[in-house]
Amino acid sequence: MRVLIVEDETRIADFIADILRSEGFIPEVANDGEAGWFLGSTETYIAAILDIGLPKLDGLSVLRNWRAEGLDMPVILLTAKSSWNERVDGIDAGADDYLGKPFHMEELVARLRALIRRATSQKTTVLEAAGLKVDMRQMRVFINGRPLKVTPLEYRLLVHLLLHRGAVVSQEALVEHIYYRDQEPESNAIEVLVGRLRRKMGVDLIETRRGFGYVIADAPA
Repeated sequence: MRVLIVEDETRIADFIADILRSEGFIPEVANDGEAGWFLGSTETYIAAILDIGLPKLDGLSVLRNWRAEGLDMPVILLTAKSSWNERVDGIDAGADDYLGKPFHMEELVARLRALIRRATSQKTTVLEAAGLKVDMRQMRVFINGRPLKVTPLEYRLLVHLLLHRGAVVSQEALVEHIYYRDQEPESNAIEVLVGRLRRKMGVDLIETRRGFGYVIADAPA
């Protein structure tokens, strides 16, 4: 679950990235508006956290550019100001949520999760399918009621498939969403990861659609 952070204050950007990483996300940081616009336009993210006051290109312009390009990823705007006019400008530009600085990190994470649930039609932080249960708040996985020990990669793969339950997700999309940008997985990495999860779970909930990708069905076959 890749999240783009566009924030010019390095300390704040790194702090947000560290927290999101601990929450199971894959954060990527851009420190100015032009870099943020480019990354958002050329890479795939599940959501973006965008500061308004940025060098080179302000956050509202970045957001307007993304929306003009047809990008519909959820965006939380951050600002040192909290004026009513600025909030209206942000919503008009296409923001999904708005948070004034200083803010509590717990609130930012909660709002981010809420936007992701809304965007993926999920209503809860618990994802379930045929005996598989993933608690995204506690980052715990259960199979038929028993705890299942998984690696961060396995966890991110399960969450991504469950968030898109019923839809086939390609290997390329899985690589984009569960690996860090500087990682270069082997060509069969996803196949190996899925095989390992199947053995751990003891059930074949992850279906392979040859030539297309993987899917966790809405209902057991």
